[in-house]
Amino acid sequence: MPDVAGPMGVIPAAGATPDPAGPDRVGWGFIALYAGAYMGAILLFLAPLLVSLSLKVNALVGIDRAPNSLSLVAGTGALLAIFANPFFGKMSDRTTSRLGMRRPWMVVGLLGGSLGVLVVAVAPSIPIVLVGWCIAQLFFNALLAALVAVLPDQVPVAQRGLVSGVLGICLPIASVCGTFVVQLFTGDELAMFLVPCAIGGLFILLFAATLEDRRLAREDRPVWSVHELASAFYVNPWRNPDFGWAFASRFMFVLAFTFLTTYQVYYLLERVGSAEDEVPRQLFVGTLAMSTAIVVASLLGGWLSDRTGRRKVFVSAASFVFGVSMCLIAVADTLDGFVTGMAIGGLGFGLYTAVDLALVADVLPDHADNAKDLGVMNIAGALPSSIAPAVAPAILAVSSGSYAVLYAVAGMFAFIGAGVILRVTRVR
Repeated sequence: MPDVAGPMGVIPAAGATPDPAGPDRVGWGFIALYAGAYMGAILLFLAPLLVSLSLKVNALVGIDRAPNSLSLVAGTGALLAIFANPFFGKMSDRTTSRLGMRRPWMVVGLLGGSLGVLVVAVAPSIPIVLVGWCIAQLFFNALLAALVAVLPDQVPVAQRGLVSGVLGICLPIASVCGTFVVQLFTGDELAMFLVPCAIGGLFILLFAATLEDRRLAREDRPVWSVHELASAFYVNPWRNPDFGWAFASRFMFVLAFTFLTTYQVYYLLERVGSAEDEVPRQLFVGTLAMSTAIVVASLLGGWLSDRTGRRKVFVSAASFVFGVSMCLIAVADTLDGFVTGMAIGGLGFGLYTAVDLALVADVLPDHADNAKDLGVMNIAGALPSSIAPAVAPAILAVSSGSYAVLYAVAGMFAFIGAGVILRVTRVR
């Protein structure tokens, strides 16, 4: 059976392995809907992580105990995400539903994750917050695994830089929207958590409803085995060294970014001396500065990457610039210094998100396992969210509570990521 061409792009026939280098190009209608869904998924994650979750924890236990309690919640949730993302990616690659391989997991992930966020919003104690956040991480990672797999499924190599660049601006837009919405509902915990879910969910459901999804025939579904299950969490770095180097680079970069996002509330409270009721507005200002820079760098970086045919130099430069921004935030002790560091960080982050996803898509080992392999790669994005909250309290303890030292360490990790990506050989 031949591939079926639809208004959303080229959809592989049932049981077919997608040809990522095929001549058919996706249209702007597909790109816009895909970007909207991707932005919605980011909004689901980021709105709690940037503001709401930290404030919820602080309200339950107070500023003295909040960093450790937040470390427990964020770290445990991220640890669960490490296994959830590749597992659900594998499940998506094996799904033979009439609705397609990716769509069912988008819907299930959205509904289950939103339920988890609701539990967090109404939780009377840290253990209940932990349970709710684990539910949210489990299902939101099912959504993310399916959503990210659409890129190698349907976007040809020649357009991946462009599409990755467009997806790159989803992060700043979601960040600005998330912090803006949250500060509108300051004092109303339920709305602070659930309104971003409603907004993000609308875009995700719109994309899911219009997607001409890839389908898999039942006879082509692999037989389950212990080896098959174990492979959902692993790609051999010795057989696929470029994948391994890309994994290591992303891990280092995301680790640096996680230090920033997880502890910026407490940075403002402790180092800058902000009042608690000022923090949502200040985070909105900082996020807006960062997001503006991300939009410019992401669109320009993705276009330049496609035009030059190069990926590594852009990813390396982006990670280096982000490391510089972490060092600037480390030495700043005013809101203006924080905002300046955030803006410079946005240039690095925008360039990184524009090109990294395209680079990763180019080094995937097996296009029949796109979602699974991307799920393994996403461990590099999830693991830092578990490690950073576990390591940060130790860094703060050794440095007598110095957030300057914490962010200097974050900058060091970004610099390491800049060097590691240069070891990739399959991509220029």
